[in-house]
Amino acid sequence: MSARDDDVYIVGAARTAFGRYDGEDNELAEQAVRAALDDAGIIWSDVQFAVGGTNGETKPDNLVSRLGLTGLPFVTVKNGCATGGVALMTARNGLIADAADIACVVGYDNHARGAFNASPTRYGIGDWFGQTGMMVTTSYFALKIQRYLHDHGIDPRTLGYASEKAFAYASHHPYAWRRTPVSVDEAMDADMINDPLTRFMFCSPDAGAVSLVLARGRRAFDMCDRPVRLASVALRGRRPGSFEVFSTWLSPGERTSPSIDAARAAFAAAGITPADVQVAQLQDTESGAEIIHLAETGLVEHGAQTAAYENGDFSITGRLPVNTDGGLLANGEPVGASGLRQVHEVVRQLQGRADGQQVPGAPSIGFTHVYGAPGISACTVLMAEGE
Repeated sequence: MSARDDDVYIVGAARTAFGRYDGEDNELAEQAVRAALDDAGIIWSDVQFAVGGTNGETKPDNLVSRLGLTGLPFVTVKNGCATGGVALMTARNGLIADAADIACVVGYDNHARGAFNASPTRYGIGDWFGQTGMMVTTSYFALKIQRYLHDHGIDPRTLGYASEKAFAYASHHPYAWRRTPVSVDEAMDADMINDPLTRFMFCSPDAGAVSLVLARGRRAFDMCDRPVRLASVALRGRRPGSFEVFSTWLSPGERTSPSIDAARAAFAAAGITPADVQVAQLQDTESGAEIIHLAETGLVEHGAQTAAYENGDFSITGRLPVNTDGGLLANGEPVGASGLRQVHEVVRQLQGRADGQQVPGAPSIGFTHVYGAPGISACTVLMAEGE
């Protein structure tokens, strides 16, 4: 094919294993960056633009002290669970705006055990909101999926199907954290956290890093046998009618969602429809989130999720393999890395070199969706292309 100057491709991809880590988070970031550079066949001094994302206290731009003081512009991003998607978009836009050829993006974190302890004042909310228990996100997720199941007549057992699928994929993936298979019954009968969500239906904060190398135009084909084109990346925030993390009330009007808006924008920009997608990654902070996001992104109809799980539509040989590395449920969520983990997995699948189970049939179109507080979503469409 003929690459245009404003086409951006992923030519290198690497990640660390996710899980508990005793060292510093910037150590993980350095490991991922150096592995991604090796994958692309370049060194740090070849990089002309860099972006780093984390939800922690370290500053990603300080990674240059480890990687090399080359004078390149290095942008730091922090957008909750959407950090990775925003970092990728920033790197893409930086290449195009600066007419540069090569960029590197990295996302990483090393979280302590236990749930995040967010402060209401950091989100412009009074202390009263924390006193209600709603700053504990497990409460929000439970309330949202409970209403969604009711509104669309979905069997709660569908939550168990999502968990079973995640851990089944992870059992084959060398970088996943939790690799022990979990049956539907085990997921449903596990300790209840917030009804209807049990212990096996939530992800956990942990540690990990992911890095990607991007190249613009013809340069990509000089660096990689099968570069993956970033056909589109779209970022959207919440509108009236959206009920998102740390929302203090539910609008009585039409339901909206940044995930709906971002997915539509990404598909439109790439010139495809959800039906064209052959492998996908969706934000599955808990099982209910995957069920909701399947419909919000247009991959299935609302209410059709149960039948799709039962039919094996999202398995490795199904109509649309989803979260083929185990997703957040099995990998955990180092916030800065999770969005880039999604892209890493889809890139590897489209290149035919998946670290876990390879989607058969040489897929060429992938989709990723990430969602973060207090209501922001980033979606990408990725396409494998030859000369």
